[in-house]
Amino acid sequence: MDLLAIGAAIAALTGIGAGIGIGLATGKAVEAVSRQPEAGGRIMQLLLLGGALAEATAIYGLLVSIMLIIFKP
Repeated sequence: MDLLAIGAAIAALTGIGAGIGIGLATGKAVEAVSRQPEAGGRIMQLLLLGGALAEATAIYGLLVSIMLIIFKP
């Protein structure tokens, strides 16, 4: 097995971390809104910002894995 394929697979695993992070953040946001419903708008803004940053991390990992496969060093 080529080490390049292993490196690409490890880079693609960033999607798992992003999914776990978004799931935890969503759970905490729901919990926060249930405790303070009047802060729902601000919590939603922060949740969307955090979700976007987590997804960006997953996209970077996917990009690195694709680049490792296509542009072999």
